[in-house]
This record gives sequence, C-alpha cells and structure tokens, in this order.
Amino acid sequence: MTQDILARIAAVVGPQGLLTGASEMAPYLEEQRGLFHGKALAVVRPGSTEEVAAVVRLCAEQGIGIVPQGGNTGLCGGASPDTTGSEIILNVSRMNKIRAIDPVNFTMTVEAGVILQTVQDTASDADCLYPLSFGAEGSAQIGGTIATNAGGAGVLRYGNARDLVMGLEVVLPDGRIWDGLRTLRKDNTGYDLKHLFIGSEGSLGIITAAVLKLFPKPTDIQTAFCALGSLDAALALLSRARAATGDSVTTFELIPRIGLEIAVKHVHGVTDPLAERHDWYVLMELSSSRADANLQESLETLLGDAMEEGEVVDAVIASSSERQQALWRIREGIPEAQKREGGSIKHDVSVPISAVPEFIRQASLAVEAAIPGIRPVPFGHVGDGNIHFNLSQPIGADKQAYIGEWARMNRIVHDIVVGIQGSISAEHGIGQLKKNELAHYKAPLELDLMKRIKAAFDPRGLMNPGKIV
Repeated sequence: MTQDILARIAAVVGPQGLLTGASEMAPYLEEQRGLFHGKALAVVRPGSTEEVAAVVRLCAEQGIGIVPQGGNTGLCGGASPDTTGSEIILNVSRMNKIRAIDPVNFTMTVEAGVILQTVQDTASDADCLYPLSFGAEGSAQIGGTIATNAGGAGVLRYGNARDLVMGLEVVLPDGRIWDGLRTLRKDNTGYDLKHLFIGSEGSLGIITAAVLKLFPKPTDIQTAFCALGSLDAALALLSRARAATGDSVTTFELIPRIGLEIAVKHVHGVTDPLAERHDWYVLMELSSSRADANLQESLETLLGDAMEEGEVVDAVIASSSERQQALWRIREGIPEAQKREGGSIKHDVSVPISAVPEFIRQASLAVEAAIPGIRPVPFGHVGDGNIHFNLSQPIGADKQAYIGEWARMNRIVHDIVVGIQGSISAEHGIGQLKKNELAHYKAPLELDLMKRIKAAFDPRGLMNPGKIV
C-alpha cells in the first residue's frame, strides 16, 4: 500500500516532486532549534495548486496525515512531522511564482513558496513596501508567514501578517480548492474566511497563494540607538516619539545591557555605539514616504526633549545606511549570540504595552529565585508589547540539565504573563512546543470553539495532526 500511494503521488508531482531517501528528506525533518526530530513517509513538493489538491485527495483517500511546510524556519515545531513515519510532509517551496503586482491598488499576488525577501525586493522595485520583516526573511516563505501569523520588527506601524493579507487561495483537507484571492479592501459579505486560515499553522488547510497588502515605499528613514534613564522610560519615550513625529515610528526595540554585551562578544562586527555602559537601550526607527518629511530634525528634537526629561541619557543617530545596518546588527545579533552562550530557554510573550516594565521585573525576580545565576535576556518589540523573554543558562552550568528546566521555567513565566492579561505566544505560534501550555491557559470555551472549527474543516484530523489542538 505504501509503494502504491507513493507511485500515485509521483504520478501527480513528477520525480522531482517526491523525496523518499533518508538523506534527501533529512533537512525537512528537523526544525531549526533542534527540539523536534520527526520521520516521514515522504517529502512531497508539488509545483502547482492543482498538484497540491491532487496529493491531498490521495492522502484523504488513504487516511494519511499531511504536514504542510514552507521554509521550515518556525520555532515551535509546527512544520515538523511526528516520529511514526506515517505522515507526509507537503513542502510548497516549488510554488514560487509572483502572479501579479498592482502598484496602483497596492497589492501583490504570490504563491506560498515565494521567499519573504523576494516579496520585499519585488515590492521595492515597484516603489512599494511589503513591511513584514524578521531575521529569517531570507529563507522564510510567504505561506508559512501567513499560516503562523508572523510578526517582526514592523508590527507597531503595520501589524502582523494577518493585517497584511487581503485574500487567500487554500486547498482544503478534502482536496477542494477555495479561491479567496480578493483584492478588495471592503467586502462585507459574511464570515471573513481567510482569517480562519491565518495563524492556523496548516491545521485547517494548505495556503497555496495570497494577495498581500503593499504600502508606499519609505524615502526618509532615520534610526537611533538610545540609552534609557530607566526601564520605565521606554514607555514615555515611545509615547513621545509617536506624538512628536505624526506616528512615524516604525520600530521600537528594547535591548538590555546583557543583550548588547553578548552580541559584542559573539557576533562579528557588533560594537557598543555609546561610550558609557547603561542598563537599557532602545533601537528606534522612523520612516516616511515623504521626501520632505524632515524626520531627522524631528528625531533630534524629540531626543533632546527626552534627555531634558531624563527618559534618554545618551543616544546616537545613524548618519548613513551602513551605520543603520550596524545598529540593527546589535538587535539581530542577540538570538545568534545567545546560542553561543549555552542553553537558552525561550519565551515569546506579549503583555499590554503599559505592563511591559512590570512584567520584566516580576518575571526576572521569579526565574532568578528558581535558578540562581540564571541570566534573563528580555528584548524585542516593546512597541507592540511583544517581549522575547529568553533565559540564558548560569555561567558554567550543564547545558542539557539546564534545558531540562524548560517546562518549569515556562510555567513560572507564563503564570505571570497570563496574570497580567497577556499571551503565551505573541508571534511564533503554538505548534508542538506550546500545545500543552495552550491547553492549560486557554479558556475552556475558547478551546471548545477551536476544536469545533477543526472538526468542521478536518473531521478526520489529517491536516497537520497533533498541532495546536
């Protein structure tokens, strides 16, 4: 039966679309953190929506589970198969065409396998902006960013992936194709079905194409690295910056001293841009599509006012694009540096923006009490309340023993998050990593509604089995 179904799948996708050898499947079976190692019956790489639909119909006929996968850059095991070897991975990387771009309507229609950076570059060539941006943009694929409702550095200004999608094309668990590739900004004709698939991590269907929302291309971009007078000063500076610049703040990233230090220590080319040591920093960026926006003057003025109020104690403004990249390298280097510091227990959480300082203080005290010597590294998107509360191991600790504390640290941190009306997953999703945490913290009624939706779309549970619910 296995050989028969593989032969029938090969007849649909061609020899280049079916991988069954252990070595050729290996890169698709492990997620990038190395937390999940799966097995698969095969890796299937369709070249079109019709091929995806045909493969899904064959799997539905035989009761074979399907794990949708894009660039495999997720951080929660949502695109990894289980260990039974009975599922197929359906990877959409061969579906990489840009179907249309309309600079007048500010839309782009792309297939699910298009790399995020390719979308950004194509938009830029048309004097437009696709603002979704994060560290893995050179390998993440657009279908995966939508399926996980990815966030990144520009959420403060432009929103998550959900806010950047106007329409979708989806293959349903029974193999039917839903054509929802709308380019309308207003369509009030009942349930907005696309939102069921955005953030569903492939558990309700396979996204094969999307209509993306574009924006005018920025022509004035100003970047500053600011030392804060205190952690609480970050919120005052954010409010000041938004009001003083006509809400031109694109990015507002919190960086602790330890984050800067380990980036300088481990990441080539990273240096401390300020002469004195400080406890907390913010990387702030303003942007405008107006050539005469005078954002540099606005930035200088607001920083001067912030210094008078003690919110900022020192700052540097990037004088060139190269200097901007150098400042960004500090922020982007923190996750890379943490890997080289030993074990790191991750938390991708969000709280109300006004509660960010209190959350960091409470959570830091709690984990330090639980594991003496633990090193909290809270950083990230303070402008939208999303803090990556990562915990580096105590110096000299055994890495594997420390990683074994992951569940205990999760419970400590997540209890605090939920206690201040926050979320245990801000932008990385649930996948396998947080499935038990979701069951623990989600309201019973919400879980029941989610399970009912899953059962309505996928009653046999064949679409990305074992993920989310």
